[in-house]
Amino acid sequence: MAFPEAEARLFRDVWICMKCGARNRGYGGRPPEKCRRCKSKRLRRKKVEKA
Repeated sequence: MAFPEAEARLFRDVWICMKCGARNRGYGGRPPEKCRRCKSKRLRRKKVEKA
């Protein structure tokens, strides 16, 4: 991505559920407590693609 603002909006504080693959928005750099869709606690950070 060309714009740092867009990159920060799309990838900062985004966590992916390892069970169902849902995107979950964190807050303040902390992951959400559980997935919003399946209530699982197994979350990982969204990976940022480097060009």
